[in-house]
Amino acid sequence: MSKISFHISFFLLVFVFSACHKTPVPKPRGYFRIDFPEKQYTTVREDEIRMPVSFEYPVYGQIALEKPEEEEKGWFNISFPRFDANMYFTYRNINNDFSELMEQTYRLNIKNHIPKADAINEQPFIDERKKVYGTIYDLKGNTATALQFYATDSVNHYLRGSLYFDAEPDADSLAPVIEFFRKDIIHLIETLEWEK
Repeated sequence: MSKISFHISFFLLVFVFSACHKTPVPKPRGYFRIDFPEKQYTTVREDEIRMPVSFEYPVYGQIALEKPEEEEKGWFNISFPRFDANMYFTYRNINNDFSELMEQTYRLNIKNHIPKADAINEQPFIDERKKVYGTIYDLKGNTATALQFYATDSVNHYLRGSLYFDAEPDADSLAPVIEFFRKDIIHLIETLEWEK
């Protein structure tokens, strides 16, 4: 056997064995597929939450008063057990303290989350006909809450809400769920009405 034949045979042998052996390649991290329910809404009544507001909220949520045994009104939640999520709401009558309520919103939404947030986007809402003015805050990154908002008529009524998950913050895995609930929050604000 000549040297050339030996080298060709050796090359072919190495080629055949190396072609059969695949180098392992790490797979990208994946997340579970989430099946979202169809968007359907029902109207919350003033007597349900003991506050002078009404709005539409998702049928897959459950209304609960924060402290039903107490006389003081102002807190209620909408829980979403399927997603381990809650929207926490605070309602206040404005009594010459509008600037204080706005400062409190700023502190709760912005100052407390700036260290963890990669960015904070604001989307204003104005409905002159219904006297509803507000802002949605989208907090990007691994923050405790990804969505917060306030709505007011700037004279009598002030409503603040925030979305929390019962899970460690992970913006990538929660992104589709956050976007799903963002649409519900927009719908809630668009259907918000102040009771007289």
